[in-house]
This record gives sequence, structure tokens and C-alpha cells, in this order.
Amino acid sequence: LKIIMSETRTISKAYIQESRAHDYLYDPLFALSSERDHVRATFKANTGISRMRRLPEFKAMFSSLQHYPNSQVQIDSTDPVPSFVSRHWRGYREEARENLIRYKKFNYDPDVVIPIIQIPKEDVLGRDRYKYFKRPILPFLHQQLPDAYKQCKSDMVNEMKTMVANSSTNQLTRSVAIQTDYRESDTQTDPYSPEYVIRPGSHPELLTLATLCYEHGLPAGLAEVEIIERARAKRAWESTLPPLSNTEMYEERRKMMADHEAKEWAFRESQIEKLQQAKLQVFQRLLKDKENKNNDLKSKYLGRLRMKKLQEKEAKVKKIRAEHIKMLRKLNHKHENVEGKLERRDILKDYSDPGSEVYAPLSRNGVFLDKGSEHFKVNSSYLSTYQGLLELEESLPDCLMNPKIEVPKLSSARGSTMNRNYRRQVELDVIAKESKTVKEEKEAKPLRFVVKIEKPIPRPPTPTVITPNLEEEDKELAIIFLQKIIRGRAIQNMVWF
Repeated sequence: LKIIMSETRTISKAYIQESRAHDYLYDPLFALSSERDHVRATFKANTGISRMRRLPEFKAMFSSLQHYPNSQVQIDSTDPVPSFVSRHWRGYREEARENLIRYKKFNYDPDVVIPIIQIPKEDVLGRDRYKYFKRPILPFLHQQLPDAYKQCKSDMVNEMKTMVANSSTNQLTRSVAIQTDYRESDTQTDPYSPEYVIRPGSHPELLTLATLCYEHGLPAGLAEVEIIERARAKRAWESTLPPLSNTEMYEERRKMMADHEAKEWAFRESQIEKLQQAKLQVFQRLLKDKENKNNDLKSKYLGRLRMKKLQEKEAKVKKIRAEHIKMLRKLNHKHENVEGKLERRDILKDYSDPGSEVYAPLSRNGVFLDKGSEHFKVNSSYLSTYQGLLELEESLPDCLMNPKIEVPKLSSARGSTMNRNYRRQVELDVIAKESKTVKEEKEAKPLRFVVKIEKPIPRPPTPTVITPNLEEEDKELAIIFLQKIIRGRAIQNMVWF
């Protein structure tokens, strides 16, 4: 690219300090035209950006949704202005005085008294002393009192002279400067100054790129280079157009402009087609991503539903199997005593069976074998601490920590009883194997005669139950019931005592 450069002179703008928010209350030089402006300044000061506070919402602190914000903006409730400072407009008194003057002027009322403007007393030697001094323009060759803007009394001047003489040094000159907290109205305006100055008669090509900025044309790419080249070509084409003053070349000028306009429209249509193609590709990609996302969500949902149904199925099958086992146990328990006979307790059977209630009583019957087992717990430092375990390990003999097991050796003497038994067993196995193979090799021959069908053995007669005596049965049931009461009372005594 060939760009014609021209010499430019940039004038930087001066920094302008913004006014303070509460100057309308503090600054005596700050004037407002009416109460409406005072209310507007008050509203602006109390609703500024510095008064805004962002308060987080703890329930949605990490939310990024627009309709469910993670914080809210509120105005700070604390008042930065002290309570003793008046918030009212300072122009009420002047406005009332002007109304009285206007009323007396037009109504000719001599009874109306115009209030006198009270000028505050100036403290020359105190807080208002800075108003009466300025920086000297030329250095003085001798000690001299600075210029005073206002007339003071002679005694004040003499007192000031004595103070300066007492505090003077051997220096020939002295500069005095005072820094105030109030603004200076002379520095609040900034005259207009252009951003650049062009030399007369020059047309720098660089100014055609002034509209480009970061992320809007800069850094320049291929598209920006094409735009610059087209702008150059257009300027070159405009320079070849016949002038408007030449009426003979008017038709040629119109034809050239029409051809150029047709080319511009064709170029614009090609750009629109490119944009449409790019948008179409973006839409297709978005639709494909959306479809893939929906498919993933559906597959995940189906997977969760399948797992849920499988878990429900397993739970139902497990419940059915438990009920099945329970019913089988009940049936087995009923089949053990089909006739419903009452059996006496067999003490010998209970003590001979390790699984009986004598050795393993059931807790549902009121027997708790582990009751009070915490009293037999061994609290030893050798078992509860690591150092104790090390000491216990050191106290044990080596034969317990490193046992040595020797494998016994089999005797290989000939003619021993073990060898004879082994050889005999091997011979018997060989004979049995050979006889088995011989039987398998024999083929089954067809029967030559009719086979006799033997009749099945007749079934034994159905057993009968002897009907017991009712009196003896009642007596036996009463005795069993009495035994249950005595046994239950004994178990209660074991539980509670």
C-alpha cells in the first residue's frame, strides 16, 4: 500500500477536573438560578454512581440468568453531608428581598421595609487572610509587605508589619502561596481545539482511515485492504470523469456513471450472497448442534428411565423371592406336624443339637446373651496404642513371630505297607476300567421271547391315628400351659434381675 503522509500537529486537550458533588451546599460561589435547579442538583448528587452499591443475593450468588440476577443495585443509605449543613436553597432570602423591592416600587407603599444585605465580617488575620494576598510578579530587593486588595485599618496594618518584621529572615525575597479547597471558575472552560490540523492545499490519504478503530477495522485484514483498494479505484475513476462544465461530454459522463453504478450494484449483490451463504452455514451448524444436543438429552433420559425400571424390576423380583422363601418355610413347618400332635420337650435332643435354644437362645424370647458385655472389655495400653503394640511384639519370643515348618519326608523303603496298598489299589483300578470298557463294547441283542410285565407292589394301607382320651389331652395341655407360664416368669426374672 502506498499512503501519502502529511505533516500534522496534534493538540492535546487539557484535563478538566469535574466539580464536586456537593458544591451547591459548600461552595459560596456556586450559584443556582432557582429552587428547581437546587432540587435537580440534590437529586444528581444523591443518585450518582458513587452512591450506588451492589448487594449480592445469597440464594442466587452464582447465577448467570437474566431473570434470576445474582445481585441488586441500591443507593447507599448513609448521608455523606453532615447533619448541621443546611440542605435548603440559599436563594430564598434574595428572592424575598427582590419581591419586596418590586412590591414597593409598583405599589408605592412606604411602610414596606427592605431588609439590608448583611455582609459578613472579614477576618483578615484569621481564616480570611488568604483573600488579601497574591504572588508577587517581580522580586523585591528589600523586605516589603505584599499588596492588599482591600483597605484595612491602620492598627491592623501596623500589627501586620510588626508580625512580618519579627518573622522575616535574611533572605532578600520571599514568595507566598496559599492553596484553597475551593474551585476557581476561570479554569472550568476549555475552548474548542481540533484533533488535527491540515496544511492548506494538501489532501492526505491517511485521513480516509480515520474512521477505523480497534475491533472495527483494526487490526486491518484482507477485507479492509480490499475496501481501501476499492476506495482508491473509485477516487481514480472520479478523477477521470469529464467535468460538469463541459456540456459536450455530458452523455459520456452519464454513461460512465451508469456503468459504474451497475458494477457497484453487482458487487453489492455478490457481497449480499456471500453474507447469505455465511448466515446459512451458521444456521445449519446451529440446527445440527441443537439436534445433537436434543439427541443426547433424549438418550440420557432413556438411559435414566431404563435404569429406573431395571431397579424397580430387581426390587420386585427380590421381594417376590423373599415372599416365596417365607411361604416355603411356612409350608415346611406345617408339613413337619401334619396331624397336629402335641410333642413334649426332648431335653436330650435340645442338648445334643448345637443349634437349639439351649446353646443359642433367641433374643425375641427375652434372652440377651451380650447383656453387660461392656464390663468385660479389656482396656489395655498395649492394644489401644501403636507404641504398646510394638512393646508387646518385642516381648514375644522369636519362635512365635517367625515360625519354622518342616515338611515331613516320605519313607521310600521297599516292601512297606504303604507301597503295597498303593500297588493293590492301582491294580484294582485297572481291572475295573477294563471291565467297564468290555461291557460298553457289547451290543444290545433283541429279545427273542415276550417279556413278562411285573405288577407293581401294592401300596401299604393308610395309617390311622388312635383317638386320644379327651380328659388326658386336656390334662396334658394344662400341664404344658403351666410350664410355659413358669418358664416365662423365669426368663423375666433373668431379664430384669
